[in-house]
Parts: sequence; structure tokens; C-alpha cells
Amino acid sequence: MPFAQHYQETLEELARVCASCGRDPREVKVIAVSKTVDAPAISAAIAAGAHDFGENRPDVLAAKVAQLPEQTWHFIGNVQSRKIPEIVACASFVHSVCKEEHFAKFDQAAERLGKVQDILLEVNVSGEESKSGFTPDEAIAALQLAETFPHIAVRGLMTMAPQGNLDVARECFEGLAALRDALRSQLPSEQAARFNELSMGMSEDWREAVCAGATMVRIGRALFSDSFESVQA
Repeated sequence: MPFAQHYQETLEELARVCASCGRDPREVKVIAVSKTVDAPAISAAIAAGAHDFGENRPDVLAAKVAQLPEQTWHFIGNVQSRKIPEIVACASFVHSVCKEEHFAKFDQAAERLGKVQDILLEVNVSGEESKSGFTPDEAIAALQLAETFPHIAVRGLMTMAPQGNLDVARECFEGLAALRDALRSQLPSEQAARFNELSMGMSEDWREAVCAGATMVRIGRALFSDSFESVQA
């Protein structure tokens, strides 16, 4: 099945899911995770209407941005300190910031480029040792520290849910939404207005994420793979 059909079916299902939980589908951005495909496949995705793409390796991100600079590129992978300047040069959004010591490096790299870098704080809501991210308690102090740097803007939170149990995933997503709301209530009005993003949900569990309040879902296999079968709630 070509990307265009996968993408259209996903948008139609997104509309149904949003209707079921009283949301407007325009509130949810579908990020096509393109890390496993090449530039021609991304060009086909662009022709089908996709314009937000997610990558997890700085070098691959840079190569694809060089070929397709007009799109919106999201960095969703593990952040390595020495790669931060490369990430900042290419990414509109960085979803996976999970170390306080990286804030200054992002700020410095963004200042050199004359930009303000939008970031999300990655939070390990589930508590799984295999997952990176701030704990919910650590996220409070991390946000306060990040707000002191003028060339980064914390736009919200990101998480990854445990795989294999959609009920547990839903609880994880609801926990992130509750944390976002709690943090937002502590911010001055101008900062609170921009602190509105929830990046959560992937090919298997994006429906649960949308019902929990996701504003960005990161979908790869369900869009780009011919063999993927979606897991229904």
C-alpha cells in the first residue's frame, strides 16, 4: 500500500478518534517518522500532503534537510552533546531533551544561528529503567532552569509509553497531560501560552494518546511500511 493511502486512512481515523473524544483533529499534528526511508520516499510523502517529518540521527537529518529544506523537521532521537550544533542547525523541534546540562549547549548553538530553538522535555512517566527522560518530579526543576536560557523555548513535554498494553499506555499519556497542565499553571501567562505541546503516541498507540490530549503523534511504520497492521484499541 503506498504512503498516500496509509496517510489518508490515518487522517480519516484521526478524525474519527477525535470525534469520539470531543477533540478537533486540527489540534493534532501527524509527524511522519521518516528515519527508515530515503529522500525519494519522503518526496512521495510530501506529494501526499505530509510536511512534518521525524528523524533520530543528526547526520541523516542533515542530509535530508539539505535535499528537502522546505519541510518541518523534528529531531526525535537520543541527544548526544557533541551533536547538538548539528541538530539545532536542522531541526525545527527537538522532542527528546532529557538532560539539564544540554540546555546551555542548545542555547549557545541557537544563539550562533540567530534562532530560538523549540524543544520538548522528555519525561519518563512510566518509570521504566530502559527509557530515558526526566522523572515527573525532575521536570519541574528542569523547566524552571530551561526558562532562564533566552535561545531555547520549552514548548511542552514528550514521552514514550510501554509497549504491549494499550491501557497502560493510556495511563502513561494521561499522566503526561496532567503533568503538562500542572507545570503550565505555574508559568507566567506568556510562557504558559506557548507551553502547550504533548508529543506522545506512535504507530501502535497513537489513538490512546490522542484521547489523552496529544498534540503531536509520531507515526512511522503505520505510514511507511507495507506490512504494518495497526493495533486497534
